[in-house]
Amino acid sequence: METKNMKRYAFSFQGKGGDYFGVVVVNWLLTVITLGLYYPWAKERTLKYLYSHTNLEGDNFQFTGTGKEMFVGFIKVFGTFVALYAGIFIAAKTQNSVLMVIFIIVFYALLIGIIPFAIHGFYKYRMSRTSWRGVRFGYRGDRGTLVKIYFKDLLLSIVTLGLYGFWMTIDLRNYTLSNIKFGNAEFKYNAKGSEYFFLNLKGIFLTYITLGIYSFWFQRDILRFYLDHLTLNNGNEKVRFQSKLTPGDIFELTIINMLIIIFTLGIGYAFVEVRTLTKLFSNIEIVGNIDLDALKQTEAEYKNAFGDEALDAMDLSGII
Repeated sequence: METKNMKRYAFSFQGKGGDYFGVVVVNWLLTVITLGLYYPWAKERTLKYLYSHTNLEGDNFQFTGTGKEMFVGFIKVFGTFVALYAGIFIAAKTQNSVLMVIFIIVFYALLIGIIPFAIHGFYKYRMSRTSWRGVRFGYRGDRGTLVKIYFKDLLLSIVTLGLYGFWMTIDLRNYTLSNIKFGNAEFKYNAKGSEYFFLNLKGIFLTYITLGIYSFWFQRDILRFYLDHLTLNNGNEKVRFQSKLTPGDIFELTIINMLIIIFTLGIGYAFVEVRTLTKLFSNIEIVGNIDLDALKQTEAEYKNAFGDEALDAMDLSGII
């Protein structure tokens, strides 16, 4: 990257534990009272709080998704799984073993097969609902291409007894993150599965022989790997990202967070999440020469939240 006109962009999370605790408590109470039906609106309130307290160059991000949109996606996902569970239950009640096996096979086939469609939908919805200074993010990936990458890598992972899973993770990140737009700028992610494999191999081995002590260095290396390969590009201009977290930072964050959870019996979760985001974001260095004020709106809205809810239901939203 050229050194002229280089600058460091200010990036931080400015949420408060007490404020976020209020959001979490209200969400929890209303979700319980409504037997889970309030969950999409709880998710909306959570995301809007977290986004609106994430600051870049003096301005906060915005999440413009709605509980209604996510509720529709929630019902689709919920209905799909209920139908499959009902089929298994009916087959079990009728003691029809053949039918039960068929439903179980269909259930797991759907569970595995829906993932690339959910990832595609997640990025398409979540990015279109994320904005900064009025400029929306967007996802331009092709669903068919993502499905091919997923099933090819899944087959290779099965054949190699899971070993190829490290390459699969990077292939999916390379494709999805490289198709995210920020106005007229675009992200690029370019990492190698072999590098990720050996990073994990070293980390797991050293963590094991040091009885867990090396885990703090391992986490630092993983964070750096995820960010070091990410860039934002606009013509000849570029922005790079890097994690400055040290093993000491991660140790302190882990120990204090664990003590908060233990001594508050889990009630302090909101404070833990705020502490974690504050520490992580304050240690992300963003350097480049893109004029953020020159970014233009190019991305359309997308209201189908099925993928967002599907990944959430399978606890895979961390894929990003």
